Amino acid sequence: MRSLTRTLSMFALTVALSAPILIGGCSGGGYHRSYDPYYNDYHVWNNDEVVYYNRWEHDTHRDHVDFGKRKADDQKEYWNWRHSQH
Repeated sequence: MRSLTRTLSMFALTVALSAPILIGGCSGGGYHRSYDPYYNDYHVWNNDEVVYYNRWEHDTHRDHVDFGKRKADDQKEYWNWRHSQH
């Protein structure tokens, strides 16, 4: 009986300590913060930022490329455009 109680206690502790990590990982939803070195600020790269980025690609007649894979000059041009949109 003591062994079963100890096993259940360890299981409960493991679940309790793992829950925030599992839940936090799921709630991230694929967004991250992106640093804008030209304006020294951060942008949350979420669905809203993706909309702006897609609009910038469309307006500037560019093929779609993930932002992180763009050349530094293109990233700078995007941030300049992005800050002009507020």
